[in-house]
Amino acid sequence: MITFRWFGPRDPIPLAHIRQIPAVRGIVGALFDIPVGQPWPLDRIAALREEVELYDMSLTVIESIPVHEDIKLGRPTRDPLIDNYCESVQNMGHAGVPVLCYNFMPVFDWTRTDLARRLEDGSTALAYDDDALAKIDLSRGTADLPGWATAYSADQLKKLLDAYRSVSETKLWDNLAYFLERVVPVAASAGVSMALHPDDPPWSIFGLPRIITDGAALERVTNIVDDPANGITFCGGSLAANPKNDLPSIVRRIGTKGRIHFAHCRNIKRTGPRSFQETAHPSGLGDIDMGAVLLALHSAGFAGPIRSDHGRMIWGETGQPGYGLNDRALGAMYLHGLWEGITRG
Repeated sequence: MITFRWFGPRDPIPLAHIRQIPAVRGIVGALFDIPVGQPWPLDRIAALREEVELYDMSLTVIESIPVHEDIKLGRPTRDPLIDNYCESVQNMGHAGVPVLCYNFMPVFDWTRTDLARRLEDGSTALAYDDDALAKIDLSRGTADLPGWATAYSADQLKKLLDAYRSVSETKLWDNLAYFLERVVPVAASAGVSMALHPDDPPWSIFGLPRIITDGAALERVTNIVDDPANGITFCGGSLAANPKNDLPSIVRRIGTKGRIHFAHCRNIKRTGPRSFQETAHPSGLGDIDMGAVLLALHSAGFAGPIRSDHGRMIWGETGQPGYGLNDRALGAMYLHGLWEGITRG
């Protein structure tokens, strides 16, 4: 199923417009006003699902229920927070939402250094450069970090960064295992598939550990709790930032085990070591062979939701960088065309 991310009532793109994209019948949504660590109420998730269904689409994926930093840090406070997370997952199941995309990135979610890189065709796109990241001043909190939605004051951010100084990659893996061992059985009983998203970009930033960076790490995740409910989100754009990641091979190794529950498909162009810019979705415009990726997904038996992930700003559109309507709609139709060609042989 081709899906589309929608940010709820605050999104300038209404469901009525998304409904007009011929291939899209699934919505990727979330609740954005609930403090991190608090359980998501069943009635709120159900209301979101019902709103989507008014437009003859289904709420297919929640992206995402954030994992509290105390869980990632392994603090004594993590157990009640994990209990709250389990309650949210159970409520997802009761509301009939089958897939949860989440991540385990310390402090910072997906990170870019430019939200409006001008491309050759005049469109603008998200971009990242390690050298530019090194010049960002974190002494003012997250104020100078492009695209970072969570507002941390200088003091809050300093305390978090200091806390992570004692968290090695090994410790972060331990904390992820502790989380999964408690959440996955609940998800399985609730009929919810857990889909861990790779780190974006797939390397350490600001000295923080990042562990979900390649195919071996994704396989390791699925082995922590050997249950079909414990899977991944395959995000080609995140993984491809490192040219060592062979995307079709990763899909085949994990997909044949039935552990890819969600796919993010976008294209990127690597512009240097640890430097890339996002592009339009077609293969010839970036470094990802999208046809090969979708063929691998199909060959592995994947039948879950796919979404056109991020998009350029084109045709004078303004809005949230990466999440305009026009280019994501083009991407959705491109992915639909590729998938139709593959499945019809």
